[in-house]
Amino acid sequence: MTRVALVGLGEVGRTFAEDLRSAGIRDLTAWDTAFADPSSSASRNARELGLAPAGSGPAAVAGADLVVSAVTAAQCVAAAESVLPGLVTGAWFFDLNSSSPGHKQAAAASVDGAGARYVEAALMSPIGPKRLWSPFLLGGPNARDFAAAAASFGIGDVTVVSDDVGRAAATKLCRSVVVKGLESLLTESLLAARVHGVEREVLDSLPNILPPADWEAVAGYFISRSLQHGKRRSEEMEEAAATVAEAGIDPWMSSAAVERQRWAAQFPQAVDAGSTIGMVDAVLDLMGDDAQDADAEEAPA
Repeated sequence: MTRVALVGLGEVGRTFAEDLRSAGIRDLTAWDTAFADPSSSASRNARELGLAPAGSGPAAVAGADLVVSAVTAAQCVAAAESVLPGLVTGAWFFDLNSSSPGHKQAAAASVDGAGARYVEAALMSPIGPKRLWSPFLLGGPNARDFAAAAASFGIGDVTVVSDDVGRAAATKLCRSVVVKGLESLLTESLLAARVHGVEREVLDSLPNILPPADWEAVAGYFISRSLQHGKRRSEEMEEAAATVAEAGIDPWMSSAAVERQRWAAQFPQAVDAGSTIGMVDAVLDLMGDDAQDADAEEAPA
């Protein structure tokens, strides 16, 4: 019987668990450092999936044919190193984390050194719409062999980009400079435009220089992603900044996007406003509340 271990049980880990079961794989184990908090999303996911959390990383991966690592971007290497004692010789280690080429290479060295088979993976779209049929870029010396086996795990859209570890990560994270950067730009632009009363003029002007689109809808989607997932996206952009720096380029734009994404994560409730301008207004209202609270705290007794 095929056994799969999930290291990280957030949105991506949960999607893998659900679709692996749909593919007929019932022997699933899971480990997430957030299991220490019963109220965390990882703990909640485990309960709702009926997965008993493993007692440790090595215990989770013991006997696993496939290990899926889907943790926060900064924890790529730490997650790999934490499970090394439990890895089975020849097991696949599918590193899906949005981490820089350098961090992927460090993780690969640890995993391959333990006798398992490291596979660099880059998810090139949100996981939600196509789930395990989302586009995955694969890299590393084991990537071609894994691509041949991917369908047996329900993974349907894989492209091997290189026999070297790092190119898939570089592709994803250099793309993220554009995508998450655009999210940050639209958030900042429309907040300021709304205060100045020119939000409609700004939105209506965008098709003049960019491909025709419903830019209000585009902006709403991008802004909502920052509000809902800003913390995770800021961590990804830190890895994007590291990727740019590894190329010898000063990551000014990526570093700025880190701050804007992290800032946006303070206001997840604004997504409930629904419309693009409604979300912008909700954030502005929440900003005003924060400023009033700060003023109250600083007022003399």
